[in-house]
Amino acid sequence: MLVEIKVPVLAESVPDATLLEWRKKAGEQVERGENLIDLETDKVTLEVVAPDSGVLVEIRKQAGETALSHDVLAVIDTAASAVAPPTAAALQPAATVPAAQAAARTGPAARKLMAEQGLAPAEVPSSREDGRITKGDVLAQAARPAAAPVAAAATPVTTMPPALLDAGARPEERVAMTRLRKRTAERLLQAQQQAAMLTTFNEVNMQALMDLRGRYKDDFEKRHGVKLGFMSFFVKAAVEALKRFPVVNASVDGDDIIYHGYFDIGVAVGSERGLVVPVLRNAELMSFADIERQIAEFGKRARDGKLTLQELTGGTFTISNGGIFGSLVSTPIINPPQSAILGMHKIQDRPIAERGQVVIRPMMYLALSYDHRIIDGREAVQCLDTMRQCLEDPGRLLLGV
Repeated sequence: MLVEIKVPVLAESVPDATLLEWRKKAGEQVERGENLIDLETDKVTLEVVAPDSGVLVEIRKQAGETALSHDVLAVIDTAASAVAPPTAAALQPAATVPAAQAAARTGPAARKLMAEQGLAPAEVPSSREDGRITKGDVLAQAARPAAAPVAAAATPVTTMPPALLDAGARPEERVAMTRLRKRTAERLLQAQQQAAMLTTFNEVNMQALMDLRGRYKDDFEKRHGVKLGFMSFFVKAAVEALKRFPVVNASVDGDDIIYHGYFDIGVAVGSERGLVVPVLRNAELMSFADIERQIAEFGKRARDGKLTLQELTGGTFTISNGGIFGSLVSTPIINPPQSAILGMHKIQDRPIAERGQVVIRPMMYLALSYDHRIIDGREAVQCLDTMRQCLEDPGRLLLGV
């Protein structure tokens, strides 16, 4: 029976997807549930798995092409058997150039390069009909992945031919942007071009928060099965501040301001594909353990490329933590259509005045970027200061004061 492999249903905000490399070739056996190809969208990478076991008899869309929801990508024949691959002998060319003949037809530049690369003439296939080995043939062979080394081998293998690593060399590589990177660039430009963006700064003394975390982190992990980090406190502090200043949690739609009666907090997470922002839905209803558990799950699935479109859609406010990469201070860019974003930064011991004395305390700069079209400076500054107060005195988060 022939079974079609189709593009899964995409979200309304994702019109199409780009096919990445096929993991199977036509004629190969596939197993039910096996990932055959990844689809890259503006937000996530989706896996397309085999619906049944059988033979991949036809591939209708190739890597790099664009596909829509329900498009047929390939066809599986569940009743067919895979054809045995040809033997190594069958793959050998009909005629080869003897080593002595190849050496005789090798120019001095190519011979010198082969000596530098440790290659014999017989190891370098010629691109010319007369069998002559050129310098380009040697470079091409040197650039091919080497076979797995034996256990005794200890010489490191470079990814670029040594000839290209000589002093004064100026190598370049052109790589196409991923869809995620292009979409991120579009949204950042949109935010800067369409919003009147301004950033206000403050700093928070992390001593009380660090003491509290140090006192209870072991009990917290035993009780809830997840580590107690700082992000749950920042999410709680943000929610408390947004309740007091609803316009910071609002968004602009044309000439209207939409006030959200809920708090969906996006948490920026780094992945190999770039920055993604999964959303904590109704963060005001979540406990500290719920937040830490969900963020840990987001981080793991972001690294594995398993986040869903629904988890990356929406959000009324975003928190970005550049401090984990060492950033001391920055001006984060708003994530449209949101109107504000909080930037966390590196915790650094600094001297401050406390009760008339100069003391060393763990300090963190906070940055709140906001859309000045709907948020006044007074509201932005007070909102950020409310967050600071909640973080410096975590008891406020429990008492709601």
